[in-house]
Amino acid sequence: MKVREAFIEDAEGIATVHVNSWMTTYAGIVSDSYLATLSVENRTKSWVWTFENRTEHEKVFVAEDNDGRIVGFSCGGRNRNEEYLHDGELYAIYLLKEFQGIGIGKSLFNSVVETLKNNGCSSMMLWVLKDNPSLGFYSSQGGQQVGQKKITIGTDDLVEIAIGWESI
Repeated sequence: MKVREAFIEDAEGIATVHVNSWMTTYAGIVSDSYLATLSVENRTKSWVWTFENRTEHEKVFVAEDNDGRIVGFSCGGRNRNEEYLHDGELYAIYLLKEFQGIGIGKSLFNSVVETLKNNGCSSMMLWVLKDNPSLGFYSSQGGQQVGQKKITIGTDDLVEIAIGWESI
């Protein structure tokens, strides 16, 4: 297993993980009708846009299996949330279900943390759906709930929790 910085050529592999992770992680949380609208093709376009428009402080990482297949990703940069004083943000972290629980998520998480530190950040936050079964992962990494907000995904009204690290 290898974690490395991602490049625009990885957009389709990242998109595949993104869509498949949503299907498994959010089943029963987000409506099936919304999940059915997700496509690797559209998500790939979104990731290409992300790579073409990210700032110098934003990084994307991928985890590859022994065959070079992308099985997870993480990304982060400067905090985009003015209401929180954390200077860094983990924007996203997703890992295919069959690769969870063996340390890959922690490696992807730490890759973003190290990048934030290298860019002068001393604290970090992220947003996670309240009902996300991976919520405990963030607690195990030392994160604490610092806020919450209501969001809408498709036709579903959900609660998203802000998790923060005062020191990274």
